[in-house]
Amino acid sequence: MTDSLILVNAKEGCTDTLKALWASSLFGVSLKADESPDIPSAALVYGDILIQDGNSMAQAMQLCAAASPGYMESMQVEDWCEWEKTSMSVKNLTKLSKYLESSSPLHVVGNSMTIADICIVVKLSTMDVASLPPSVAKYLNNHLPAMEEARDSLKGLPVAGGVSEEDMNNPSAQYVVKAIFTAALKKLFGNDVELPKQNWVSRCSKPKDGDYQCSAAMQIYAALKKSGSLPDGMQKPQDVAQAIIKTVGDSNPVLMDLLVVGPGFVVCRLTPSFLEGCVGKLLSDGKLPKPSVAPSTCVVDFSSPNIAKEMHVGHLRSTIIGESVCRVLEFVGHKVHRVNHVGDWGTQFGMLIQYLKEEYPDFADSMPNITDLTQFYKNAKQRFDDSPEFKKTSQLNVVKLQSGDPECHKIWTILCDVSRKEFQKVYDRLDITVEECGESFYNSRIPGAIEEFEKKKLISDEEGGAKCVFVGEKFAIPLMLQKSDGGYGYDSTDIAALKYRLHTLKAKRIICITDYSQENHFKMCFAAADQVGWLNDKQSLEHIGFGTVQGEDGKRFKTRSGDTVRLVDLLDEAVRRMKESLLERIKEKKTTLTEESVDEVSEAIGYSAVKYFDLRRNPTSNYKFSYDQMLDTKGNTAVYLLFAYARLESIMAKAKADFNVDVAQLKDETVILGHPSERNLALHLQQFPDVIETTLEDLFPYHICDFVYNLSVAASDFVTQCHVLGSPEMKSRLLLCKATTLAMREAFDLVGIRHVQRI
Repeated sequence: MTDSLILVNAKEGCTDTLKALWASSLFGVSLKADESPDIPSAALVYGDILIQDGNSMAQAMQLCAAASPGYMESMQVEDWCEWEKTSMSVKNLTKLSKYLESSSPLHVVGNSMTIADICIVVKLSTMDVASLPPSVAKYLNNHLPAMEEARDSLKGLPVAGGVSEEDMNNPSAQYVVKAIFTAALKKLFGNDVELPKQNWVSRCSKPKDGDYQCSAAMQIYAALKKSGSLPDGMQKPQDVAQAIIKTVGDSNPVLMDLLVVGPGFVVCRLTPSFLEGCVGKLLSDGKLPKPSVAPSTCVVDFSSPNIAKEMHVGHLRSTIIGESVCRVLEFVGHKVHRVNHVGDWGTQFGMLIQYLKEEYPDFADSMPNITDLTQFYKNAKQRFDDSPEFKKTSQLNVVKLQSGDPECHKIWTILCDVSRKEFQKVYDRLDITVEECGESFYNSRIPGAIEEFEKKKLISDEEGGAKCVFVGEKFAIPLMLQKSDGGYGYDSTDIAALKYRLHTLKAKRIICITDYSQENHFKMCFAAADQVGWLNDKQSLEHIGFGTVQGEDGKRFKTRSGDTVRLVDLLDEAVRRMKESLLERIKEKKTTLTEESVDEVSEAIGYSAVKYFDLRRNPTSNYKFSYDQMLDTKGNTAVYLLFAYARLESIMAKAKADFNVDVAQLKDETVILGHPSERNLALHLQQFPDVIETTLEDLFPYHICDFVYNLSVAASDFVTQCHVLGSPEMKSRLLLCKATTLAMREAFDLVGIRHVQRI
């Protein structure tokens, strides 16, 4: 019985509500909350039974808990409750005062709490404490903590056929909207109603139709019709949709303008008060709300250049996508290992070692001055192809290196150090943080990984003695864990890396970011890990395969001479062009920037422009690289976003300088959304938690890029449509500017855009 008790129309400040809550706590009776316009005040409902008096509600709790006192005590409890109800007033407390002084200072019946104490204390709490007799005041003070605890329980009361306080406070507006429609459907069709499986509450594709839409009516109508259980009056899906609207009601604090559209869609808008509350919370917290996620350990394998080769345009996408993925995962609280799986092991090092020994014979005494790694590698490869003697010596060097030869190992270390310095030039420009854990790290771990496959009898010994693993009919070729000559390749290293990340790092989610051509390789590795039993804790193994960066001709982006474009050169060219543009703006007096700050600002915008031009699109697609497009001040570019951001910062700075209104000091002001463009901007701000939820599913940063671009467009429309400085609404609109800059900075940080105050 206790699970079905519903407290209807419970309100703070209502004594009947407080009596019911306190009795519920005292007797351990579960309550749910609901609203009913047909019942005039707080009441307790069980089936068809309605109890409206606070004393009677408390007595009902006692009966539900089978906690009735003995006969004499029961008579005394009833006597005190009747006195409280009919005679008790601030001028008539003599009976209570004398009893407390002569019998018990804590309880009016016996030596423990009863509903008589609850009823009397609740009424006393409405009186002026200074006018109470000393014994009564002491009695009240003794019970105040328990009463306040009962009062606070109203906030966390689960809602019967409604939405819990916890659901209402969820940072995701879409979650809240779905919870409201879920509650309405359960109220209409019972708690056992079968809700649609997915995507039945979503954003409206056309803003003119509404903010959100619910498609449940069509599916529920079909299910009810099939089972022959359609309620009277529901002859079509639109009738179900209309019933949903009626159940949600006209006074919902979150939803308004509910309409039936088409075959049974319910469209709605968020109320201004709800959006104002969202903006207010953003301002008070100083940061965007984020979805609540159980923290876990993640590994992101990205960038991964080869030692003794310079980073080129082909490394751009893995590096910047990986950095953004790491930032998103860290933002919601995950521990992230940012793994740079550099190519620092393999047969190529034999020729590189030999070439360095010949070109820099004094390498043992002074660090070789290798200024062009790409040319160094090309020269070594040329010698390897042209000279049989050089080739033979190189092959012997590989054996020496793998056997731990001191000289070869020293040269290998030199090559790694020189390469790291070159890599760091790129990472510094792009604000990339990585933890190097290259192929050499896993070399000693490969035999142990292979042994596990052998124990499970998953190894197939192929012709020549190669150890292979077949992972399913979809893949015609196997993974080769060991070559016929006993050596190891990419398959061996990646399998050992998976084992280390799963078993040693305890990763729950592993993401490898490479070009799309390696998709099958990683699918095979992931399948093998599952086959051998490593995925025993619901771990997720994922590969993000990206497309090609192309030139204007649609082919791979290269220099005019046909060489691969060095990444440092590509980035510096973007900065050079941005610097020219900024200097021109200074010359034309279109900016307050000084020439001294141009270098810093042009770097921030130039590097950000390159990154955003890539990140704003689905990573699986190819794209044509264009400096002109990415540095355009109009359209979906980082330059446009930063101009929009700087414009808002400028407005807030002018408010302080010209109107003596510092937005940082407007803590007691509230945001009022009066103009449509204000509401539109607040609506875009509110979408951030849902954008992060979506991004966490596929880890594609373009979702965040779309968010901040649409937010920037809404902000530009707002400051165009609404006069801010000097207007009657100035303080409210300044707060909206402030909230927008907070949101833009958060989004900028997640995709690696450096924000600037002025352009």
